[in-house]
This record gives sequence, structure tokens and C-alpha cells, in this order.
Amino acid sequence: MSGQHGHRLGRRLKAAVDAYQHRLGSGELGSVPVVFGLVLIWITFQSLNGNFLSARNLSNLSVDIVGIGLIAVGVVFVLLIGEIDLSIGSVSGLAAALFAVLNVENGMPEWLALIVAVLCGAAAGAFQGFFFARIGVPAFVVTLAGLLAWNGLMLYVLGTSGTINLDDEGLVAKLTSYYFSDVAAAYGLAAFGAAVYFLSAYQDRRRRKANEMPHPPLGEIWVRTGVLAVIAFAAAYVLNRFQGLPLALLIFLIATASLDFLLRRTFYGRTVYAVGGGVEAARRAGVSVVGVRISVFMISGTMAACGGLILASRITSASQTSGSGILLMNAIAAAVIGGTSLFGGHGTTWSALLGVLVIQSIASGMALIGVQAAVQFMITGGVLLAAVVIDSLSRRSQKAHGRA
Repeated sequence: MSGQHGHRLGRRLKAAVDAYQHRLGSGELGSVPVVFGLVLIWITFQSLNGNFLSARNLSNLSVDIVGIGLIAVGVVFVLLIGEIDLSIGSVSGLAAALFAVLNVENGMPEWLALIVAVLCGAAAGAFQGFFFARIGVPAFVVTLAGLLAWNGLMLYVLGTSGTINLDDEGLVAKLTSYYFSDVAAAYGLAAFGAAVYFLSAYQDRRRRKANEMPHPPLGEIWVRTGVLAVIAFAAAYVLNRFQGLPLALLIFLIATASLDFLLRRTFYGRTVYAVGGGVEAARRAGVSVVGVRISVFMISGTMAACGGLILASRITSASQTSGSGILLMNAIAAAVIGGTSLFGGHGTTWSALLGVLVIQSIASGMALIGVQAAVQFMITGGVLLAAVVIDSLSRRSQKAHGRA
């Protein structure tokens, strides 16, 4: 009996490997390149500094990725329709400044100031989306104007004070300083994530099979779930060796999973992919192209505001430098490095998680070994170029196999 079970399991694994090799051969690389790149980066920095993979450094890394990660998750929506949002850095800084002024200088309750700041990001996105979708101004120009205008508004809101310190014990400060110290929290989240992934993939397979559509073998789903579970429990083990599960990381995972559900499991998400795959075809299919375009910029602005509040929480202040520097480039690079196509139509919110892990791992490793920032910029730029080249070659291969 056990021999038959082992034989059946072997056939399922072989079928899973064959199906995966077929997809790789046709250019559907998925997350494979970025995962291999991330493993290579971690091995390299660990060999150069033994503290890189320590529990303290990885725990800090899990919090450092959240601010940029949330902004990157939002910009994935804009990239999916083949456009760009250059204003996300300024919108994040404006949201942080608005929150600080309303709460610290005007005494507004934190929860209310936080909601106003997030709504401000959504309004900024809707404003830009209107000019792009309704008026027909190119997204590059609209968001470039937004980059300047929102940054100017942030400086105006801050006034002469320049920097406003947040309450160390306040709600926003706790977003990045609070940890769930009970070990059950991290392990429970790992188990919950693996279970949800399996059920979701199994339901999707059953639905596609019932409609006589191509579907992955069951063995592939088991293998994927097993790999995900190993990674999730290893991460939980590392986090528990330091201070436990960070609240910021939990917020990031919930936001990413929720937006992934919106993209891949709802009618709205399918319209976003449809517009990214071809505007005219989507319009003829009855999709409200204008509505979709405005909505993705609203999501991008909303997530930029959320990311800005997390970044302000990390340093417990909002200043004239909030949202400036390379934040914009890092957020867009994270989405692209993770696998979101610049040509539109391909990508998921989880790609932002992988991409921001790559970027922050490089930054953390460089800081540990004492390499100057100039080298970090060059390496990050090289990784971004490699990601775009892989995306271009992948699309060319998919076209050759009739998959794009």
C-alpha cells in the first residue's frame, strides 16, 4: 500500500516538474529569477558579514521593507495598465506632513488625522487620474506635475517648523515599534498563510478543471504549498528569536493579500488586467476604461499615503525631506524587480514584496559591510536593469509561443 502511495506521489511530483519546465520554456518565468537573485544576495552578504542573517538584522529588515513596500504595492496597479506614477514619493511625504500638523500642532485625535491623511492620498490620486483618463494628459506628465505640486504643498503645510516630531507612544509610532512577543502569533500566521494558499490554489484548480481550462496538477499545488510553508515557518522562527512578529509586517502582509484578492479574484481586478492587456479590446468588451484608470491612480495615492505614514512612524517625525530622495525610484524599482511588467498586463501585488526585499537586502548588506551609498545605487540600478531585460526577453518568448 505504501509502495503504491509512494509511486503515486512520485508521478504527481514528476507531473508538477514537467508542467513547471514547460512554463519556463515558454517564457513564463514567474518569481523564479527574483527568488534566485534574493538567495544569491543573502548568501553573498552573509559570507561578507556574519551578522547579515542574524535574527536582529532580519527582524529589522522585515520592518524596513514595509513603508516602501506599501507604496510599491499601490504602484503595481498603475504599472498593470502600462502607465507610471511619479508622484508617489511626494504624496507619501504630504500625507505624513498633514498627519503631523493635524495631530501634533492642531490637537486632532490620531485616528482622525490618520484617516484624513490617507484620504488626502486617495484624493491626490483621483485628481491625477481624472486629468489622465478624462482630459487625456499623459500619465508621465500629470504625475511629474504632481511630484512638484504635492511636494510644494507638503512644504507649505509644514510651514516654517520644518520638522515635526510625533508622539513616541502614539498610534502611528506604535505601527513600527510594536511586536507580538507571543511565539504563537508568528507561527499561527505562518500556518494560516500556508492553509489559505493551498485552499485558494485548490479552488482555482477545481474551477478551471470544471470549465475545461488548462489547470496545474495537484502535485504542483502540494509542492508549492510545502515550499511556502517551509519559508513561512523559517521566517516565524527567526522573528521569534528576536522580539516576535512586528505589527508593521502584519499590516503589510494583510494589505498585500487583500489587494491581491482584489486583483485576482474580483471582476474589478479582471478589468485592470484587461485594460493593461489592450485598451481598445477592453473598451469593446464593455469595460469602463476611464473608471479603471482613475481607480488605479486612487489606489496608488492611497497606498503612497499609507507608506508615508509608516515611514514617518519609523523615524517618529515628519520633515521637509519626507518623500524625497530615492524613495520614488526604490518603490517603482521594487515593483519591477519583483516581476511586474512595465508593458502592462502582468504582475501581482506579491511581486512588490519580493522586489522590496531585494532592494532593502542590498541596502542592509551594504550598511553592514560599510560600503558607500554610491556603490549601493549602482548595484540597485544594475538589478533593476536586469529585471527589465528579463521581462523583455520573457515577453518575447511568450509571444513566440503564442502566450502573449
